[in-house]
Amino acid sequence: MKQFILLLSGFMILTATPAQTVDWRTFYERSGTLETPSYKGTIDYCKQLDAGSNRITYTTFGKSARGMDIPLLILDRDGLSDPDDIHAAGRALLLIQACIHAGECEGKDAGLMLFRDLAIAEKNAALLDHVSILFIPIFNVDGHERFGPYNRINQNGPSEMGWRTTANNLNLNRDHLKADAPEMQAWLRMFNKWLPDFFIDSHTTDGADYQYVLTYLMEIYGDMDEGLTEWSKNTFISQLEKNLNKSGFPVFPYVDFRNWHDPRSGLISEVAPPMLSQGYTALRNRPGLLIETHMLKPYRTRVESTYACMLTTLEILNKESDNLRKLIKAADEFASSDSFLQTPFPLEFETIKEDSSMVEFLGVEYDAVKSDLSGGNWFKYSNKPTTFKLPYFSKTKMVSSVKLPYAYIIPAEWSTVIDRLNMHGIRMQRLSKDVTIKVATYRFNNPKWQQNPYEGRHPMTNIAYDEIEETILFPAGSAVVEVKQPAGRIIPHILEPKGSGSYVYWGFFDATFEQKEYGESYVIEKMAREMMAENPSLKQEFETKKKEDSTFAANPQLILNWFYNKSPYNDQRKMVYPVGKVYDAKVVESLRH
Repeated sequence: MKQFILLLSGFMILTATPAQTVDWRTFYERSGTLETPSYKGTIDYCKQLDAGSNRITYTTFGKSARGMDIPLLILDRDGLSDPDDIHAAGRALLLIQACIHAGECEGKDAGLMLFRDLAIAEKNAALLDHVSILFIPIFNVDGHERFGPYNRINQNGPSEMGWRTTANNLNLNRDHLKADAPEMQAWLRMFNKWLPDFFIDSHTTDGADYQYVLTYLMEIYGDMDEGLTEWSKNTFISQLEKNLNKSGFPVFPYVDFRNWHDPRSGLISEVAPPMLSQGYTALRNRPGLLIETHMLKPYRTRVESTYACMLTTLEILNKESDNLRKLIKAADEFASSDSFLQTPFPLEFETIKEDSSMVEFLGVEYDAVKSDLSGGNWFKYSNKPTTFKLPYFSKTKMVSSVKLPYAYIIPAEWSTVIDRLNMHGIRMQRLSKDVTIKVATYRFNNPKWQQNPYEGRHPMTNIAYDEIEETILFPAGSAVVEVKQPAGRIIPHILEPKGSGSYVYWGFFDATFEQKEYGESYVIEKMAREMMAENPSLKQEFETKKKEDSTFAANPQLILNWFYNKSPYNDQRKMVYPVGKVYDAKVVESLRH
């Protein structure tokens, strides 16, 4: 069973072809399961599938940074290729994504075989009765063509593979929220056009050694709608594990050790941030399954386990199609209701380290020895399987939340932010005239940024602020973003500074922290003395700061600038978040007209 009859099924398709001229084996199969095709080879096979079946449509949904088409295959039992038509037919939409990290290519080879088997051989074709499939065989197309044998040091095949990041050196699976990469911007447009009901993202893990061929992640730890969380945990995951165990591919939740590389330290689970694929789709009220095959297992075994996971997911969705679509509809409706605003919205979670359960973990025996080369621990794995009983820390708690407003208002000049919200499918309307209203916002203090770049930016490491109220003029063209909408769960993570991967964190608003006017020394020297003479408490504050901050005390420029910022000439907008929050429903109603 574990061989999964993939090569046999490919041979049967070839010999059963009436014309005896079309070779339906994939490049992976023809290579003896050792190689994965190039971009051109992949596209050629996608077009062959399109030509060979009325059920399959080949198209593209955008271009990479280097101008390469990003491919998309559509499989529908009636050959439908429009999202409205498929939704109207009452079928659930499954989106399968491969090669977001282009060196992790099992999903590409498994998906191509799955499409062939379903549409050309009509094997398990009944699984398309209630489900249609979108398949991205290569998402990171530029990284895919950085092809070579040395791109994945920890990985056992294929013989050559692509590179982890895009041509711009961006990791697409850190970009779902900030959407800097043109590939991700295209993905968001595609996602909002189709609004799939379920999502699979195929990966290869490069962590420790253990027996499992495949591990998985789903957002069941508190950040997704309750109804969808319940379904994911008690319906989908239970059936997935049962079916895969029966197929000879025992699975386990994504392996993350309390002390990395050290299984005996115990296992932890965490809430995924929305910069990651399944974290993002969960907040869009669409369950996402991230699968990670084990990099040390043979490539053939990894592809077969991925195929099995895709097939069993299709089996579950075909049975659960109506139920899942009802739960998604209910989740979208809840996010569009007043009830959504009445409960504090969680922005940050952490794993509870004091509460665990004991689980059996199929590992391998290993020793941790002190390295005479690096001085660190060298984990030396054997080839002897063993079963560990480990503490599993899988419960989380909310550590940061926010009271949601009825609407956020983004001034017109912050057009980049407004454009990104549009890409996320977030509904908004623009002010037709200047409006002056009182809003809640934040005044930041002591901001700090990461010194080294991360994903092309220097994220903020200290986000601290005071909540304030201000009366602000918002010019015509400003965006009013009402929170009550199907995409409502993603809005606070973008616009609340402490949201997970917020646009403050990623630096979209960095200009607000810059001082643009200064006072010359010949002016401030005199003014500072006058200010202290008029305000003795200011003098005391100055003396205290000098005692507590030696760097400040030794720097004349810092001292004079301190007085400038205490004067009436300082910039009142510096460090003030330009996005306003409106808590009054009547005010929001007035902004609609």
